[in-house]
Amino acid sequence: MTQDEPIMEGSGEAGRDAKIAGIVEQMRADMQLLPLEDSERVLRQRLGDAGIEASDEEISRIARDVQAGPSVVD
Repeated sequence: MTQDEPIMEGSGEAGRDAKIAGIVEQMRADMQLLPLEDSERVLRQRLGDAGIEASDEEISRIARDVQAGPSVVD
């Protein structure tokens, strides 16, 4: 993409959502074994490593969803 090409509206959000989904899948099995507080800490660190900002509320919601969902390795 060149500097003059337009950026499709919402395309950055789709990339962010896909990155978060990938991180969630990587963490799902590990986080189901951790207390929620530890899961939130690990999630915050991994999102930060990926350069993704998330609010405390979003971190808590994602961590709860991860712990409640099935792992792909179950």
